[in-house]
Amino acid sequence: MASPRIFKQITISVGYLLFFGVVLFSVYYLFIRVAPTCTDGRQNQDETGIDCGGTCTKQCEPPLNAKDIVAREVMFVPGERNSYDVLAKIHNPNDIAGASRFSYTFTLRDTAGSILAEQSGSSFILPQETKYLFEFHLSTQARPARATIEISQVVWERFQGYTERPRVTVVQQAYERIQSGPGFGAATGLVINDSPYDFRSLLVKVVLRDTAGKPLAINSTEMLTMPSGGQRDFRLVWPAAFPGEVKEVEMLVDADMYHSENFIRQFSPTTPF
Repeated sequence: MASPRIFKQITISVGYLLFFGVVLFSVYYLFIRVAPTCTDGRQNQDETGIDCGGTCTKQCEPPLNAKDIVAREVMFVPGERNSYDVLAKIHNPNDIAGASRFSYTFTLRDTAGSILAEQSGSSFILPQETKYLFEFHLSTQARPARATIEISQVVWERFQGYTERPRVTVVQQAYERIQSGPGFGAATGLVINDSPYDFRSLLVKVVLRDTAGKPLAINSTEMLTMPSGGQRDFRLVWPAAFPGEVKEVEMLVDADMYHSENFIRQFSPTTPF
């Protein structure tokens, strides 16, 4: 059992610690601590969001409540040497919510629903945008019965404050069979950048369809350093034959507006990029 002297020493020591603790806390609270504000990038005070609501005059933006990305078409086409290419035409039904990134997985299945091959990737999509996703060379010895796609890990963002959407189009779209030289067929077009942005990279995607609108073949090419007001033609070649007769050529361009590293320069003084 501790003696009264030891007990007294412990009591005094604890008292000193409490005293110095109160002094240090008072000094911090009165002289060192930075008082919370409505511009400190933190949700404190009685704020209902970060620097908004409660004491702050700025109203918090309502939640996005984004609707899911819709897959309007998922198909496969013959590739090279026991492989298949897959495509999905997807649509973002939201007016202000865009996905700066999402993951997807294409799956080829047989008639019983068993998996024959899978391939994954990632992409982005603007509000109210319709675009293509491509994956090439899914290898399988058996012929697939159908293709499916699963979209996951969607990072939704409020797409606002931008001056305008990218105006990048493809004109003079054409397809022709190659009569001489290597290759089976070739698609050509002219990409025009009417946006006020110099892009580091643009991705052109081409879908060839038959009279019934069924996809016959797909291909893509990346264009580097496309200036504002610039034009550039391209030629995509299919080296091997594919079945069916091409009656329709569809060309779309992916322009990444989410990541600033894709912009070399912009020309609109009110554009945030």
